[in-house]
Amino acid sequence: MNVIDIINKSDKTVFSFELLPPLKGNDAGKIYRTIESLVDFDPQYINITTHRDEVVFVESPDGTIEKRTVRKRPGTVAIAAAIQHKYNIPVVPHILCGGFSKSETEHVLIDLNFMGISNVLALRGDGTKTDHVFRPNSDGHAHANELVEQVVNLRNGKYLEADLKNSAPMDFCIGVAGYPEKHFEAPNFETDLNYLKQKVDTGADYIVTQMFFDNQVYYDFVDKCRAAGINVPIIPGIKPINLKNQLTVLPKIFSINLPQELATELAKCKDNDDAKVVGTEWAIHQSKELVAHNVPSLHIYTFGVSDNTRKIVKAVF
Repeated sequence: MNVIDIINKSDKTVFSFELLPPLKGNDAGKIYRTIESLVDFDPQYINITTHRDEVVFVESPDGTIEKRTVRKRPGTVAIAAAIQHKYNIPVVPHILCGGFSKSETEHVLIDLNFMGISNVLALRGDGTKTDHVFRPNSDGHAHANELVEQVVNLRNGKYLEADLKNSAPMDFCIGVAGYPEKHFEAPNFETDLNYLKQKVDTGADYIVTQMFFDNQVYYDFVDKCRAAGINVPIIPGIKPINLKNQLTVLPKIFSINLPQELATELAKCKDNDDAKVVGTEWAIHQSKELVAHNVPSLHIYTFGVSDNTRKIVKAVF
């Protein structure tokens, strides 16, 4: 089932979460254990992240430095199909501009369609670590709204090869990202909101937000979206803190603010175990309030850690 249909047909907040594909060389056991620890709470869909190739520098025995291109987390399409088949839960693989050409994206979408996967989250993605600005691949998309347009074209049976005969349409539901505190590259919030509206006007069905730790930030973001004419469902993304250093790392990486009360409590923590308790309690409080506010879905970013997610969902649902 499509995510937008799940949301529209539900009279209450649904539960969903995001997973990382296994690291290269690992099996799918950890993924399955995570899902099985949460399946009792009736997740309505599961997001699977996608990761581009990375450039790494490796020192050889003779002291020379070798440049290599690696993909540390391959297999998004395969693990998404395996999860949907094994658990009969809709999956939402991420598709990216960064690191992929238009042709590669079309091939991925064709594969997903063949495997009965009808949901995607369309993202620009990050640049490479060696680039100071985002650079699309040759024949790739520079912006997420262009990626959304490609998926919309496939909805209408329009492929990159214009002369294809009897081309079949693909029924994809498209999610996109929204940034309640603006994307770190945007010059201001209004510009970022305009970019978001472009994605929705192009054909996105719903928005899932970047993590935030103050619910008022989410409420204000929704109000501003509605005032701008963005009327699709806006799903809050929740990230439970589980490491002490995330007090400083998360604001730096994701350009977000932590409320003073949360920052003060995390600063008191002696170790990661203490920080995980504080982060879980904060996420439970956030989640309960959001559910009472009748948000469409409570979407949790697990980052590969499921025990605190289970505690949150058990307390809320």
